[in-house]
Amino acid sequence: MAIIVDNRPIGSQQPCYLVAEIGLNYNGDLELARETIDAAKRSGADAVKFQNYVTEDFISDHSLTHEYIENGKTVVRSQYEMFKAYELSESDLEALSGYCSDLGIGFHSTPTNAEGIRLLAELGVGVLKNGSDYLTNLDLVRAMGATGLPTVLSTGMATVGEIDDAVRTFRQTGNDKLILLHCVSNYPCDPKDLNLRRIDTLRDCFGCPVGLSDHSEGAMAAALAVGRGASWIEKHFTLDKTLPGPDHRFSADPEEFSAMTAGVRLAEQALGSPRLGPTDSEEEARQGWRLSCVASRALEADHPLQRSDIAFNRPGTGLPPKGVDWLLGRRTKKALRKGHVLTPEDLL
Repeated sequence: MAIIVDNRPIGSQQPCYLVAEIGLNYNGDLELARETIDAAKRSGADAVKFQNYVTEDFISDHSLTHEYIENGKTVVRSQYEMFKAYELSESDLEALSGYCSDLGIGFHSTPTNAEGIRLLAELGVGVLKNGSDYLTNLDLVRAMGATGLPTVLSTGMATVGEIDDAVRTFRQTGNDKLILLHCVSNYPCDPKDLNLRRIDTLRDCFGCPVGLSDHSEGAMAAALAVGRGASWIEKHFTLDKTLPGPDHRFSADPEEFSAMTAGVRLAEQALGSPRLGPTDSEEEARQGWRLSCVASRALEADHPLQRSDIAFNRPGTGLPPKGVDWLLGRRTKKALRKGHVLTPEDLL
């Protein structure tokens, strides 16, 4: 049974749900956040995602630093100060949720504590998201499950045991609305590290919809993931790669996200149906390109057909080649020209 998120079924044979992860890329500026949401909507995103974390939940050592590339230069910042600068207040989150609702695009976020979960639930989000760094925080996973809301768990950096612990913890709450995301926590992710076959493994092992948290560059990985059955694609999104901040450089800009959207939708069309048989568009081709039994030479009326009288030629409008044995020994009703397509009506 498909999981319903924002009135959309998520699961096998359903259109892939595309999420633009804005995260830190709003740079602490709500106007930039709104402009980025607008661009995500135009680029084909079904939803945008933010992060309503509390820095103190995961950083107590203020000496920790983060190094990243910004416009070709290496930047080293205090982790605490960097994350603190991008925190969303309750009023910020409410404003962004309302803006998305008015625009007609889904909104969800990644909390880091029970209060953050409560706030999102009160805002009426359609789904909760747990980041890869918090997969082993089973208290948070349990609290997410207890809401009854659909929940997405990213599996970056995880062992199979850690994934199993999180899935079991979530399901013990009685909530079965779980989506797992294959994720490689490298920014950007080299194609050789993508390991998209893990999508199959996660689905087979845990029996739930699986998607991809895509940290690679370009649109290829998302389209390939759909080919492996991904139901959900999340990708970092920025209005402009040259903006200051840690995540803009490896995020997709509107042009790249639009290309990814187009690639995913094309992949879905190309996957089509598993049913064997000619497509509707092939029916005409069958008539023109298949082979029929035809007269290999001019034949007189009342002639008993021999194998040497029959050739296999286009078009495919007569008896197919497998009918040759049925034709042998039967007599012609009338004289037939060479190349005549043989049908039962031609025979006595």
